Order: sequence, then structure tokens, then C-alpha cells
Amino acid sequence: MDKLVIASYNIRYARGPYLISGGLRRKVGLMSLTRRPEHVKRQISAAARAFSDGVLLPRVDVLALQEADQRTMRSGGHDVAKELAAKLDMRVIHEAAGIPRGVAPVKRQWWLDFEEPIGLHDPGDTGVALLSRWPLTDVTRIDLPWHECPWRPRLAIAATLTKGPHRIRLFNAHVDPHAAINGQLAQLEVVVAQAEAATVPTIILGDFNTLSRQKCIDTRKFLESRGYSTPYPTGTATWRGGGLRMHADWIFVRGVEIKRWGVARPLNVSDHWPVWAELVF
Repeated sequence: MDKLVIASYNIRYARGPYLISGGLRRKVGLMSLTRRPEHVKRQISAAARAFSDGVLLPRVDVLALQEADQRTMRSGGHDVAKELAAKLDMRVIHEAAGIPRGVAPVKRQWWLDFEEPIGLHDPGDTGVALLSRWPLTDVTRIDLPWHECPWRPRLAIAATLTKGPHRIRLFNAHVDPHAAINGQLAQLEVVVAQAEAATVPTIILGDFNTLSRQKCIDTRKFLESRGYSTPYPTGTATWRGGGLRMHADWIFVRGVEIKRWGVARPLNVSDHWPVWAELVF
């Protein structure tokens, strides 16, 4: 039986799991960048072991990353996706978000202000990536609609994977947590519209930032109405912070069967946990 293991991981620039407590430390001036390069290097190595040793999840063939920084100060100067791909002996494609330089972000909800921002004049960037043991072609960047703050661009990346006689169209999306549900669904609508053109089985996965039960319900209903399915029960914990656990990350498929699936706890490279699925052709 021909199989393929895919996973999605908001790696949070390999910073570690402490989003809220780390944000508080940063706000009061207790955050030092001196040890960041070595810290992130260790985190990337830990992620590489998790995705290859078969302990927390099966050995991964395709990995979708979000918040994959390229040479930012907050990532200690590392190119997270490229270095992780090298350790996994995978191909890699990366699309940078295109953070505008010198533009201060608009303040949003206070509970979304714990993230360590990229500096206004930091030459690095963040973005989404696809890592694969198999060839990736027809790579497409998809800019997602967001008009309230130019400092927070959101995007997806699409590519066609070929494994022997099989082809799959992959869509890795990072949906905005600052948007209300209508804004989030508008972003997913753009992804689904692109996916409609595919004539092969399709996978839409990533960090959808469904940080409430109602957002989970509405997002699931939207994608199921377009012919997609997911094995993940609504409310499956894929993110934690400040004692809370929420369902932020998803894998939806159309035209292919999922045999096994799971959440790779307790990997602590990020505040998210990887979600994974074993596909059967």
C-alpha cells in the first residue's frame, strides 16, 4: 500500500513554547538576545529529530511550516526552514511574508500582543515553507486578503508533489489570528478558490488560528461544504499558552484517504504542536 506522511507545524521561529511568559519577560526588559543563536540551533535540531526518529509521530515525508524566519534577530540569524530541511535531507521551498520595513504595527487585541515582533529595520523576514522528500513543482505564492495593518501580511504557498505515479496539490496557509471569523474565512476562500483548479487530490493544511470553539466550528463547516474532510475532532488541542489549550492547526483533504493521524506532543520547539496524517493512495 502506497503511503505518505504529511505534517504541519507553526514552528514560531524555533523560539520555544513560552509565548505568553516570554512576551511578559520581553516587555519588562528581561529578554536577552545574546544566547539566541545557540538556543535556536538546538531547537532546530530537536525538531529534526522529532520529524525523523518516528517516536512522537511517524517519519515525515512532507512538512508544512509557518512562522519560518529567515535570518531575523529573533531567530538568532538562522534560516529556520532551510536549516531544518538540510538536517532532514529534504527539498525546501519558502515564501517570505514581506514585512514592510520601518512601519510600526497597528495595536490589536492585548492578548495577541505577546509575540516577539520582527524589528522595524530588521533585514530578515518570516514566512511559510514546504519541505519534502519528493519533488515539488508548480509552486505558487498566494497572498491572503488583509487590509487593517500592512505590517501583518498573511500568505499561503501551494505546490504539486509527485511520488511515483501519484500527484497531490498541497496548500500551506497561515491565517491571521487578528481577524474576526469573516476575515479568516475570506482568507481561506482565496486558498480554496486556487485549489478548485487542481485536477489531482488536494490537501489544505496549516495554522488557521481558530482560537475559539466557534471559529473551529465555522472553519470546519466552510471547508466541508467545499468537499474537504478532516479526521481531527473539533477542539483538538494543537496550541497552548498561559494554561489554555486551543485548536489552531488543521489538515483537510479531498480525493485521498487518511489512515492515521495525530498531534505530536510534547514537542517544545514552539507554542504549537505539529499535526500529522498518514495518507493512503
